[in-house]
Amino acid sequence: MEQKLDEQNDPLASMRMPEYRNLMIGRFCFIMALRMLGTLVGWWIYELTGDPLAMGFIGLAEVIPALGLALYAGHVIDITEKRRLMLRGIFAYLSCAIILLALAVSYSSDGTNKTWLLIGIYTVIFFTGIIRAFTGPSFHAIVGQIVPKHLLPNAITWNQGTWLSASVIGHASAGFCIAAFSNSGTLAIIVLVIGIAWWMISKIHSKPPAPSASEKRTWESVKEGLQFVFRTKEVLGALTLDLFAVLFGGAVALVPIYAKDILKVGPIGFGWLNAAADIGSIIIVILLALYPLKRNQGKTLMLAVAGFGLCIIVFGLSKIFWISFLALMIAGILDGISMVVRGTIVQLKTPNEMRGRVMSVNSMFINSSNELGQFESGVAARLLGVVPSVVFGGTMTILVVLTTWWKAPTLRKMEY
Repeated sequence: MEQKLDEQNDPLASMRMPEYRNLMIGRFCFIMALRMLGTLVGWWIYELTGDPLAMGFIGLAEVIPALGLALYAGHVIDITEKRRLMLRGIFAYLSCAIILLALAVSYSSDGTNKTWLLIGIYTVIFFTGIIRAFTGPSFHAIVGQIVPKHLLPNAITWNQGTWLSASVIGHASAGFCIAAFSNSGTLAIIVLVIGIAWWMISKIHSKPPAPSASEKRTWESVKEGLQFVFRTKEVLGALTLDLFAVLFGGAVALVPIYAKDILKVGPIGFGWLNAAADIGSIIIVILLALYPLKRNQGKTLMLAVAGFGLCIIVFGLSKIFWISFLALMIAGILDGISMVVRGTIVQLKTPNEMRGRVMSVNSMFINSSNELGQFESGVAARLLGVVPSVVFGGTMTILVVLTTWWKAPTLRKMEY
């Protein structure tokens, strides 16, 4: 008991475990590569088309398979050895990055038809959505098999910190790499980083599924996962709040337009704007690892999401680079609080044998909302104009929080 208390008071407790450390290094490299790839593709598509709606279709191409396969993927994750599943997913992403590299080299060397190039890019992004349906939840589900339950809050905080720091470096370095090495050179770096991620994950021991997980039929298993989420009101409330906040607050999808046409800062400024929110998030996640929230976590979650919406409005109206950067960075600080609280609620409430299914539902609510938000932003920018669409999104985020505050009192009063 005394040892558990000492570990709970140690901000580095989970990171002292070699297996968890290997997982975090592999996750860092993988997320960094994915953020570089997302940043590159957004810039590349806008460079080819000059159309915000074309950028919105990037999110749609990825979210359709990710959302469609999420529930089935959760069942597969729960009945499959997770390390092997993760390695297969990372290798599949590696293959997609190599195909994009081949397309970039072909376009720059022999002038491949632009229409066919766009079709090729969207097709590859569609397949990354299929892969992500299985890979993303696997990273979350395996945490509970590596780290003892009393260290889960600490592990989740470091997991979020790893994700965010990888996002910062991925977003920012993509802008620098595009400026220095062009699209094809950046893709070559992405391929290398994904390879390192695969190697680190391969060092983790195998994680077999719970014996009872393989006994259920697919539909029964999927239904059980959904019932658990909808029955656990704190989990459902936290996921719903974040779903609509990210859906309407997805201004980051329009950062290439702000960087190129409104703020006129080029690819380097574009990289920094992309990284701004993640810089803020990593700052707050480190602080939360050292000084975790002790009370009123539910109320803090709601206030953080409301502040996020306000920052999006400021970003939408700004025409000065440093104001735009600060607005996104503060939005990232508030989003980091939201992610840590939400992630802790979901992990603490979920039994080990259901982690794959619950994390897949979490992926449907949260990760897919990023791509749906990207599509919504593209459509809104086409219909309303770029600035009004961002202001509209921030306003809707605040309205969602007010509605949740009123409709979900158990989440507002939630403490852990």
